[in-house]
Amino acid sequence: MGARAVSAMAHDEQEDCIEEAERVEEVERVEVDLAVAGAGACGLMAALRASENRDVVVAVLEKDAREGSNAAVSSGSLAAAGTRWQRDAGIKDSPQQHADEILAQSGDERQRDLVEALCQVAPDYVSWIADSGYALEVGVDMTRKGMSVPRLHADPLRRGGGPLITHLRSLLAARDNVALMEDAPVRSLQVFGSGPAVTVMGLTARQGRRQVEVAAGRVVLATDGFAGNPELMRRHCAALGDPFFGGTSASTGDSVAWLEELGVEFVNMGACLRHGQVTVGHGTRVNPNLPWLGAVLVNTAGRRFVDEQAHGYSGLAGVIQAQPGQRAAMVWDAQAQETARHSEMMRESAEAGAIRQASDVAALASALRVDQPVLEESLRPVLGRRSLQAPFHYAWLTHGVLTTQGGAAIDPRGRVLRPDGSPVRGLRAGGGVAVGLAGERSEGYSSGNGLLAAFGMGWVIGTEVAAG
Repeated sequence: MGARAVSAMAHDEQEDCIEEAERVEEVERVEVDLAVAGAGACGLMAALRASENRDVVVAVLEKDAREGSNAAVSSGSLAAAGTRWQRDAGIKDSPQQHADEILAQSGDERQRDLVEALCQVAPDYVSWIADSGYALEVGVDMTRKGMSVPRLHADPLRRGGGPLITHLRSLLAARDNVALMEDAPVRSLQVFGSGPAVTVMGLTARQGRRQVEVAAGRVVLATDGFAGNPELMRRHCAALGDPFFGGTSASTGDSVAWLEELGVEFVNMGACLRHGQVTVGHGTRVNPNLPWLGAVLVNTAGRRFVDEQAHGYSGLAGVIQAQPGQRAAMVWDAQAQETARHSEMMRESAEAGAIRQASDVAALASALRVDQPVLEESLRPVLGRRSLQAPFHYAWLTHGVLTTQGGAAIDPRGRVLRPDGSPVRGLRAGGGVAVGLAGERSEGYSSGNGLLAAFGMGWVIGTEVAAG
């Protein structure tokens, strides 16, 4: 038997295995008031808020309980303005100021109503999260591009998004009017009618060999975006090149095809949450606050090539991408390290061995393999900034993509829109499925926008469902 026949047999056996795995042995039909696809920030918040009305029955279907959501691998920083923590710290801020600064960064006035609605509810859900037993504080040490005042809120230990999502899942598990179905990827929407008259009436999912058909009064799509789908990334985000992917592999954009069939409008599909501070060879990140603590970026020749404070970490990615080898070294000192080390990103980078030290400029130049006089010139502080003092810390950085920021057009209530502005009946969306707040380009992303859009829309949708 020749090699071609062996390959054909192997392929046939593989197809048989796939067909066996896909075979449905049982069909379960469920009827609920609210069906939610995705147990990330948006899905969890929508379900938690809606289920506060004990008469509302909710089903949440999670694609991959092991892989988790992008919210779980995020920094867990909650952007909100006019909070009680800010007031206690003497920080003057407001939801309107928050919205205006996001729009100044994104330049996307088309989304003003949506941005303002999300900023308006942010203080409410941040307080709700804290009152549910999850400690938060305003990060006065978390300076970010485009924020006139500190407005990122995080847990005091800066543990990242994982503990926050775990906390919210535990709250959901305690609700007897909620069914959380794990490892149950949604395969399709259940619809009635066609064209402008179509109504979404439920979801169809798979859990093992069981097909689950969920009929619902309202459906929320809260799955992640498509950054883990190479085909969709090539179609919409080819200009980003081949960046490190720091999101979850479950971000395959499954909902894009379902929404395309419904004739939904897609907005800003070329925008992503990028990151220009991804450690080379490790995939961890360094603290985005480092540029505001005096950190300097130099290229492979040892030359400073950017004003480090002129870009947010998403916008910085494109600048790093344009450098030789698509990399640069970030250099900071002990004073900066003392402040920056209090974050899960720095702890992970240190544990991975991505952060190194040099005793003086000569040792640093040798480690970076650059000319010492060139490096010395690069380390001279620009006007108004302090001079770095030896010993130095440094890390080689490259650019990465965490999540996409384009998606379905939605209104401030989360209703999914067609190009003519009409909503698809029975359907809401938020999080990675929906348009983000970065505008048309990744450079427009403001820190905290991802969780703001996800938690905020979950809160809006859930509140409306609970009210009947």
